[in-house]
Amino acid sequence: MATLVQTAAFPILYIPLLLLPSSGSVESSESSCSLKYIVLIYVLLGVIIAGDNMLYSVGLLYLSASTYSLICATQLAFNAVFSYFINAQKFTALILNSVVLLSFSAALIALNDDADTPSGVSRSKYIVGFVCTLAASALYSLLLSLMQFSFEKILKRETFSVVLEMQIYTSLVATCVSVIGLFASGEWRTLHGEMEGYHKGQASYVLTLVWTAVTWQVCSVGVVGLIFLVTSLFSNVISTLSLAVTPLAALVVFRDKMSGVKIMAMLIAIWGFASYVYQNHIDDLKVRQARQQAQAGRVEPPC
Repeated sequence: MATLVQTAAFPILYIPLLLLPSSGSVESSESSCSLKYIVLIYVLLGVIIAGDNMLYSVGLLYLSASTYSLICATQLAFNAVFSYFINAQKFTALILNSVVLLSFSAALIALNDDADTPSGVSRSKYIVGFVCTLAASALYSLLLSLMQFSFEKILKRETFSVVLEMQIYTSLVATCVSVIGLFASGEWRTLHGEMEGYHKGQASYVLTLVWTAVTWQVCSVGVVGLIFLVTSLFSNVISTLSLAVTPLAALVVFRDKMSGVKIMAMLIAIWGFASYVYQNHIDDLKVRQARQQAQAGRVEPPC
């Protein structure tokens, strides 16, 4: 159920999709062969998403929040490697500085977590949780890089609706895989008892699932949108930055305690994020200068 809820609310994305300009799901210039490739991409990415969600769910089941967050922080390093080989990402000193600082910041937050290992978890289950979370981080990073590759090399559309289409169709596949897994594992038999045993009642149980599913879609559209507009590495940088900023939100909303380690982790994360933004600013200036030089070269000499 924890895996299913991460993709099940994809139908709500049809609302903004209908309001946005059409990207032309099937362009007149596309052949049936290219359409087959597009379908294959959505199916492949959807299966990867379902497997990744399942691995993350198993990891969170058997690990403490601190250990889980610490391992999840490795996804930025994995993404840097995949971006280099799959997306030909160019690494500068500022980008490497950003990756290292954000990973270190997330690790500080995880090590500062006061949560203990979940009770009743054996050594073997702890190892399973560790391996699943590490594999999920690597698979998630691969997924982001493959999405960027699909946008740049195969889909090649300019309107933002392609982001919603990517999220809808991959979530459709992932949801189908999750439903099959839910029934094949026999866990569907325990859902009624789980609902009745929820401490705040059945209505709260359903609302929790519904709003969790909705917020997952909002989050996923943001992640995929950043891949489309910038890069998969930048999308992961933002995700890792949010891990360090979370204590600040907890302080405002829940009056949580703000320790010195959390403040230091936030400052390091902001430093790393600023490094990446500054590198993007430098790249943008170079593009503008190249355009100005190209325009100046087109000016015809006087007769």
